[in-house]
Amino acid sequence: MKSEASSSNSRQESVVVDCGSRRSSCGYCKSSGRTSITHGLWAHSITVNDYQDLLDRGWRRSGCFIYKPEMERTCCPSYTIRLKASDFVPSKEQLRVYKRMQRFLDGMPELRKPMGHKDNRKTSEHTGSSVHHAISNSAGTHGKEGENKAEEFMHHLSDKLDKVVHAYIESGEFPSGIQLPKAAVKKVSHAKRKLSVEGSEDLLYSSSIAFQLAATLRRTKSAEDIQQLQMIRQSAEENDLSPPSIAEKLACSLNQLGTISGLSIRACNGHINFYSAANFVSSDGYVQVVAQPEESGSASKSSCSKKSSQHPQGQKRKLEIRLNRSSFDPEEYELYRRYQIKVHNDAPDHVTESSYRRFLVETPLLFVSPSADGMVSPCGFGSFHQQYIIDGKLVAVGVIDILPGCLSSKYLFWDPDYAFLSLGKYSALQEIGWVKENQAYSASLQYYYLGYYIHSCSKMRYKAAYHPSELLCPLRYQWVAFHTARPMLDKKKYVILSDIASLQDTGTTQSCIPESGMELLHDDIELVDSNDVLMDDDEEMIEIESESSDDELNPETSGLVTAAIDDGDLTNVLIGLKGSRLRYKDLQQAFGFSNERNYLEKQLRSYQRVVGVELSERMVYSLG
Repeated sequence: MKSEASSSNSRQESVVVDCGSRRSSCGYCKSSGRTSITHGLWAHSITVNDYQDLLDRGWRRSGCFIYKPEMERTCCPSYTIRLKASDFVPSKEQLRVYKRMQRFLDGMPELRKPMGHKDNRKTSEHTGSSVHHAISNSAGTHGKEGENKAEEFMHHLSDKLDKVVHAYIESGEFPSGIQLPKAAVKKVSHAKRKLSVEGSEDLLYSSSIAFQLAATLRRTKSAEDIQQLQMIRQSAEENDLSPPSIAEKLACSLNQLGTISGLSIRACNGHINFYSAANFVSSDGYVQVVAQPEESGSASKSSCSKKSSQHPQGQKRKLEIRLNRSSFDPEEYELYRRYQIKVHNDAPDHVTESSYRRFLVETPLLFVSPSADGMVSPCGFGSFHQQYIIDGKLVAVGVIDILPGCLSSKYLFWDPDYAFLSLGKYSALQEIGWVKENQAYSASLQYYYLGYYIHSCSKMRYKAAYHPSELLCPLRYQWVAFHTARPMLDKKKYVILSDIASLQDTGTTQSCIPESGMELLHDDIELVDSNDVLMDDDEEMIEIESESSDDELNPETSGLVTAAIDDGDLTNVLIGLKGSRLRYKDLQQAFGFSNERNYLEKQLRSYQRVVGVELSERMVYSLG
């Protein structure tokens, strides 16, 4: 058992109320019934050491409510996943996330050409004035030359769309692992331009790529792809990947690029339309863009400022990362509200200040002040909000718990305008780096906890990309390497992972583990949940009030075989009663042999099974 974090922590205590087992609907498999089964504790207070031990028994918190899935009974078994920070090996994609952020901070264009996306078109090599010069066309240009220039410009626009699509794949907005169609931009004829739609007279080009993307995501190719495509459909439904929604995303990102001068880009009923921003349209319908002079001067500076009103190209940006103790911040709440509405499509009246406070601000963790004895990190132990600020603007907030043995990542919310930066992945890399740096101050602080991993949920697969990761055995609470557990998880949802590890140690699993299953996941697990957040979207806000007593399971029949193999001795369970702290053995005589005593012992036995004998003797089981 871990030593106390500090001398002051020894005077602190954990006080919990056992809420028992609950059934609820599942946010992962979207089953029609109440198939998600968890055991819950309401924590009035909890020490960082006790919460660390609870994490290592498969627990997790949502505000002050601490919950644990009943693994062998719930529809989607959730395995605690962690990574030893010092062993972390970033993948190529994770390194690209770092480089993307660095280029953005250096003032370079915000979206880059994704690696592996080949394009031999000449226009894709041009940016800024060189591109504009290549596609400029005078009003009197006709014939083959004019057609070639128009064709080049449409290729250029198609390239931009392709880059945005691939950026969304990398960020997890669009599923990876399937062949998506190439974007195509076509010229709008004069006849269609005269339609009685506002602004249609300035409509030059249009793309229907959003319809093609939506259709691809829903198309069943072959029988062996059914399971994968079912997960893709589920992801599409959750993220509203309909043609109008996709078109809005792509148009928004194209406008963020700020490199297509002379055009206005808008989404309309699933189509991405390109309009003349300044009516510079030739008789042939081609865009006329005046080439920008390369030499410096007042005219050049004026043009550049119009090109990107928010941030001039080439000017460096400043990123600040601030770590604050968990508290309510109006600016953070406004960002959270915008994120939930824009990214998760929550109804505005459902995103309230009170729900935000319960979910992400309130915490039962007792703060431990920094110490100079090498036991506590410089920031202390407890619950924190890590702010990401670019040029003075709050763009993301990571909600984390810093404990004696780990940094536990709980949730991340971010500004939808900065989706191209893959802030979920970037924040995870920053948090892993923070653990490495702070090992010098707190030797026991070694791990990065990513929350729950559900192998059957495609939105969770990205977590295993932070390797070499480990999963917690739901029976013996031993840590098992992910690559060891993966082959069996491919076959069954619920697996006693320590059995697999034992068999592999003896060499008896070699014949039953496919060679492909032993490989570490790379591209096939880069599918992040819809908000590209680590606890982006998988850590649900659990409302204890919503899980009514009508659905409460009898503790006697809850079958918590994952919690303990044998029942422990109840005599030393610590009980809180009317401000006093007593061992159960001190209360037994007061109850005598009564129905009340039998009921209490059933409750205590259920509680002891899920928290373990040692924690049951250390935490206070509150009876009021």
